[in-house]
Amino acid sequence: MSEDGIVNNQPIVIMPTVTQEKLTHKRDVFRLTKEAPHKPYFEDKKHNIILFKENCFDILPTLSENSVDMIFADPPYFLSNGGITCHAGRMVSVNKGKWDVSKGLEENFIFTQRWLRECQRILTHNGTIWVSGTAHIIYTVGSAMQSLGYKILNDIAWFKVNPPPNLSCRYFTHSTETVIWAAKNKDSRHHFNYSLMRKMNNNKQMLSLWSIRAPGPAEKIYGKHPTQKPIELLDRIVLASTRPGDIVLDPFSGSGTTGIAAIREGRQYIGIETEESYIKTSIKRLKDELETFHHDKEKGKS
Repeated sequence: MSEDGIVNNQPIVIMPTVTQEKLTHKRDVFRLTKEAPHKPYFEDKKHNIILFKENCFDILPTLSENSVDMIFADPPYFLSNGGITCHAGRMVSVNKGKWDVSKGLEENFIFTQRWLRECQRILTHNGTIWVSGTAHIIYTVGSAMQSLGYKILNDIAWFKVNPPPNLSCRYFTHSTETVIWAAKNKDSRHHFNYSLMRKMNNNKQMLSLWSIRAPGPAEKIYGKHPTQKPIELLDRIVLASTRPGDIVLDPFSGSGTTGIAAIREGRQYIGIETEESYIKTSIKRLKDELETFHHDKEKGKS
């Protein structure tokens, strides 16, 4: 399929749901993870969803090469340094947990390069990866990607629209995160759903500046994660770079937003997370999304 939606010289209409477009392949997440040394914490065989409560370094090396179509990663930012920030109008600590404490510049780079190397190995030849981060980690990510031979496609600036104020009044208010989009290597012919992205942007080419609000209360009813991403952001990422039936993986899955987007758009999903509380939040959110999906489907039949 070309970027302008032409197949065999015939125009096609790109639809963002699995019910309107055939599955692209027969690979599934259960065959892919059968060699994993640990059992899934949660699985749904009807919808091809797997969650592991493990360290990503215990799962990624067991997956076959060239097997995952798209990866979204929101790795530790290493910003838990005893500082303060503003949340809901109150001064709070920036500390998020032991997993977010910096181990120093060299160790942070080694960690980042290690998980990016595993992700690169399991990506399909034309697969892509999206990595989100603040200034604390995103330059390390970019440097590690370049050292491994990834092909960087875009650096998306996610503008959070209504960010919390800067309490110290010694910096500009932090209002963006960078999302790097990269292909496996220079020879990759990555998938980009250009026509749909243009359609979603009032028939204009979509810019690399995305104005999307941070997650609201409705996305946190089952619990929250300190770096939780909005479903609108992940929906756009999934639609832009995957086809229905593709396998999506998140090595730091947090509260499961990547999984929600994957379910919504008819993709398969593998999530990996070390913290049990976040896994439990993910399961509640995924089940709620599936219930909504089936309700809407039945409503459509009546």
